[in-house]
Amino acid sequence: MQPLPADGPDLAAFGDEFVWGVATAAYQIEGAADEDGRLPSIWDTFCRVPGAVANGDTGDVACDHYHRWRADVDLMTGLGVDAYRFSVAWPRVIPTGSGPVNPKGLAFYDRLVDGLLEAGIRPFLTLYHWDLPQALQDRGGWPERDTAYRFAEYAEAVAAALGDRVTDWTTLNEPLCSSWIGHLDGTMAPGLRDLEAAVRTSCHLHLGHGLATQAIRAAARLTPSVGIVNNLSPCEPAGDRDEDVAAARRLDGHVNRWWMDPVTGRGYPDDMVSVYGVDLPLRDGDLETIAQPLDYLGLNYYFRQIAADDPDGPAPYARQVPVPDAPTTAMGWEVHAAGLEQLLLRLTSEYGARRIYVTENGSAWPDTAGPDGAVDDPERTAYLEGHVAACARAIRRGAPLAGYFAWSLMDNFEWAYGYDKRFGLVRVDYETQERTVKASGRRYAELIRASRSPRVS
Repeated sequence: MQPLPADGPDLAAFGDEFVWGVATAAYQIEGAADEDGRLPSIWDTFCRVPGAVANGDTGDVACDHYHRWRADVDLMTGLGVDAYRFSVAWPRVIPTGSGPVNPKGLAFYDRLVDGLLEAGIRPFLTLYHWDLPQALQDRGGWPERDTAYRFAEYAEAVAAALGDRVTDWTTLNEPLCSSWIGHLDGTMAPGLRDLEAAVRTSCHLHLGHGLATQAIRAAARLTPSVGIVNNLSPCEPAGDRDEDVAAARRLDGHVNRWWMDPVTGRGYPDDMVSVYGVDLPLRDGDLETIAQPLDYLGLNYYFRQIAADDPDGPAPYARQVPVPDAPTTAMGWEVHAAGLEQLLLRLTSEYGARRIYVTENGSAWPDTAGPDGAVDDPERTAYLEGHVAACARAIRRGAPLAGYFAWSLMDNFEWAYGYDKRFGLVRVDYETQERTVKASGRRYAELIRASRSPRVS
């Protein structure tokens, strides 16, 4: 093997069993929005709200993965990844959110799973990546307790169909975004700005997670590994003022503890219950259901957050401030690889994690394709190497990190940003649907190969 630069990632830290993967989400790549019985999700509806999504973009076609999945599996094979983290579209499998399964919709994932396994790629299946069937939203959505039970039914149906081949399961992806951004900030579907609805949503998502975990374990034929994926951020004060220190603590509760504490058996943090001032919609036994034993914790990491006191703002009354002169991505997010190491160690020491996957990590940059379609993206390559190095340091310090999934396999529909922001290791020409592996994708393949090479003593 060719030696890596002296300051490159410590690939020997990862070991032979480490899982290297890529990640996507159904609404962001599949397209085929009205084919084979699929009905609208809340994102189909949100995209039709004037001004909600940049350029009026939608996921109607996206990357056309529904029709091109075989070629996309070939891309993964070329990168040399071990695993593919994807999500199932609830409105494709149970279009009205409850009731009978749509055979054609489920058959798509049946084919995909078989194709992955034939290619030697391990499927990591996520049940919910934000695309609630619109029919359920019309009946109240996640603020209503009934949605948690419908989610468990959906989980049971998918596990019964695919649990003879899929062993790795995620219930929810980033419930923070569904709750706070979708129901409090209003900049994601369903576009509400209601603190009570947001808090109720968070509790019912957690309840749905617990019920779905039980359903997967009951329905899957192969022993499943079940976890939940949270997007976490180190939260630091903007200065030494007591007010800013307190604001950072509140922001940490809002971004991290509210999501980690209940699923690890600690219940909801009392300080944040007071901050929100909303009665939690919990019944006897709910906290025990929410805290089902987990086989792993999934961590999505993109940036840290710096907090200043903002008593006149919305809950949690903390304003995020930029770091002066810090490098930022096209999303305006600070590049801070040390934050990933910090969070991995926190999950280990504070939450007792026995197995962790970095289930998303990546960056958007203003990619420019050359005349031949090639993309040289040194910023993304440097970001990737820096964060892989942070993972290696965390492993050396005792974090039980079992895998890393780059976000994303390919450029895709980036929610309210539409198609303007590109996160992919593979470029997608949305006019032609042509895929081109970027320089960062080639570098990721090199890192994977190098990590598997015989160790040189």
